Amino acid sequence: MITSPGDAASLAERHLSGALWRRWSHVRAVAAKASSISWVVGDDADTLVAAAWLHDVGYAPEVVDTGFHSLDGARWLARSGATPRLAALVAHHSCASYEAEIRGLGDVLAAEFPREESATSDALWFSDMTTGPDGQDLSVEARLAEIRERYGPEHLVTRFWRSAEPTLLAAVQRHSSRVGRLILQP
Repeated sequence: MITSPGDAASLAERHLSGALWRRWSHVRAVAAKASSISWVVGDDADTLVAAAWLHDVGYAPEVVDTGFHSLDGARWLARSGATPRLAALVAHHSCASYEAEIRGLGDVLAAEFPREESATSDALWFSDMTTGPDGQDLSVEARLAEIRERYGPEHLVTRFWRSAEPTLLAAVQRHSSRVGRLILQP
């Protein structure tokens, strides 16, 4: 049962820190960033941080099923005692529905895990998409450029980002606006 960010961190470490050391660097930094901005989501802070720790668990060799990390991770989490909401946040993180469509898994993802649009999902997407593969801080634009360069112009990941970019940028902007509004409130 995953009941806290600490449980999520332990689970992520167990599955990602060995063979996937670079992915582990990214996940640790995403979780640290999510923790630092968790005040934005109030009572959802623990859910945000747990989702950040687990957002890429679907890359772990023992978790891979379809080869689509968001769906594989969410399914595995659902079987491992995660709440349905935590599994759904992982399933849909960072415009995963666009990649699902290209992979022919859009209907499957939508049927198994509801997509939410919330301050929590926006903060998760922000944390993921402003953190590079080695854990470095990047602007969302630099992160997208890095992904395109790493995968090449015709790779499935690059293709899905072409159509997903406006949706991702909107989520990052909503998060940034929320932070600004909350900082300015007396």
